[in-house]
Amino acid sequence: MIEKTINYFDISQIINSGQCFRMGKKENNTYFVIAGDKYLEISQVGKQCSFYCTEQEFKNFWEHYFDLDTEYEGYRKCINPRDAYLMNAAEFGSGIRILNQDLWEMIVSFLISQQNNIVRIRKCIQNISETYGEKKQTEDGRVYYAFPEAEALAGLEEDELKKCNLGYRSKYVVRTARSVVNGEISLSQISEMPYKKAKEELLKLFGVGEKVADCICLFALHQTAAFPVDTHINQALKRHYPKGFPKRRYKGCEGIMQQYIFYYELLGKE
Repeated sequence: MIEKTINYFDISQIINSGQCFRMGKKENNTYFVIAGDKYLEISQVGKQCSFYCTEQEFKNFWEHYFDLDTEYEGYRKCINPRDAYLMNAAEFGSGIRILNQDLWEMIVSFLISQQNNIVRIRKCIQNISETYGEKKQTEDGRVYYAFPEAEALAGLEEDELKKCNLGYRSKYVVRTARSVVNGEISLSQISEMPYKKAKEELLKLFGVGEKVADCICLFALHQTAAFPVDTHINQALKRHYPKGFPKRRYKGCEGIMQQYIFYYELLGKE
């Protein structure tokens, strides 16, 4: 177990921020995270966090995954103090960090996310992981499933994933898996591209539009210049930024501001 005191980190906020769909609450202050083929449990009370893993695994994977080597106070300080809406949004979602996630997993996750809600997306991803992913087991005997590789999905019929509740999105995922396996698109090359070029490549994938491409750039490639616009963001922009979001002021961290706004729109008004 690794114990850390971390500012600007709230695992419950990250779980509900729409970045990742294989996280959840277990009990009391304990949460679980599945990323790729890894499983982690976290307990958090205030700033005190307990990561139930070895120090080596924490250093080699989870520290980077949670973006813990980035100081988020600087992002908060750059917010225009006269922008009361964004100040409130950043305060409400002050524990959100942009995760460093697997590119392939994020491509599939956000293909599935289209015209969908978070609860259903989580269930779809759970279904395909349990059906096509490798069965894994923690040291204490907990069973979980790795996210399926592209090779596991590329040979399926285009409608096969409807059995996992993907609906019309089934063909998006299967065709994209084939593109990866056939070498039509290189995930490793996209990982090295700057934001605009990476987005351009992602838009070539069947079923990937502007919003999905930006989500992948932000949540997989950690390209924080990406600013995904979905229904929640669009409504916020119309109400609070009718002339457009001031991206020039937030150049390089637009995606972090987007997450504050998205989370505030999703949960801050309840």
